[in-house]
Amino acid sequence: MTTIANYENIERAEVARSLLADCGIAAFIPDDFLVTYRGTVGGIRVQVSDEDREAALKILAAKEP
Repeated sequence: MTTIANYENIERAEVARSLLADCGIAAFIPDDFLVTYRGTVGGIRVQVSDEDREAALKILAAKEP
């Protein structure tokens, strides 16, 4: 697994995760349960498999404003 993005809030992280899932890439937010209880330091990570890294980065780059 590799982290491909960090977001300031869970909503943005979920949008990225959903976008990747819609494109057939399994993405995970490994700390999502902690966000609810403690918040985060350093952002909310979105991760994908090492094999999907390049494709995921291209998808997110194309959708970012």
